[in-house]
Amino acid sequence: MELIGIFFVSLGVGFSGAIMPGPLLTVTINESYRKGFIAAPLLVAGHAVLEGTLVVLLVLGLDKVVHNSIFFRIVGLAGGAFLIWMGLGMVVDVRDGRLHLDLKKKGGTRIGPFVAGLTTSISNPYWSLWWATFGLSYLLLSLQHGPAGVVSFYVGHVMADVIWYFLVALLIVTGKRFLSDRVYNWVIVGCGAFLIVLGGRFIGSGLANLV
Repeated sequence: MELIGIFFVSLGVGFSGAIMPGPLLTVTINESYRKGFIAAPLLVAGHAVLEGTLVVLLVLGLDKVVHNSIFFRIVGLAGGAFLIWMGLGMVVDVRDGRLHLDLKKKGGTRIGPFVAGLTTSISNPYWSLWWATFGLSYLLLSLQHGPAGVVSFYVGHVMADVIWYFLVALLIVTGKRFLSDRVYNWVIVGCGAFLIVLGGRFIGSGLANLV
């Protein structure tokens, strides 16, 4: 059950990040117009390879500190604070009318979807910040359950990208428009609320174990 919980929390947090407008979404739209639906699996594969490599490197580096309770709690507090900041930002953006799902906006790259999945992530400061805070803290938590915990974390995170970017590519190639801005914004608000609650739990747990 704990591994299932890790999977779904990772899926929820990953999905909350994936649906926000950013470089990878822009490239997915552009490449789906140019190459069709196949662009989405290639983009996600490039993104997954990058993150899989990062997870392996982090796990190797965390082996010596995974049992350090002070480090574990501090990283958890940072991860919780980041989730609350991220969740509040999503809700505020919806309130101020700044978020729109524009599936006609083209742009991006001509280096190919797989390579684009790698490079757009590396060049995005938000991606680095996510992994330095919540990504690191939840990976530490997952690592307590051994390799199976890490796999649950990683698969849940990647599945969030698969669900969202495959859906975006499908909408583009079929010309469907059932995901209106109103529905999109309500999904954003729901994800933001989820992140705020989860961030609060992380901070509460971290504080309880520091005193």
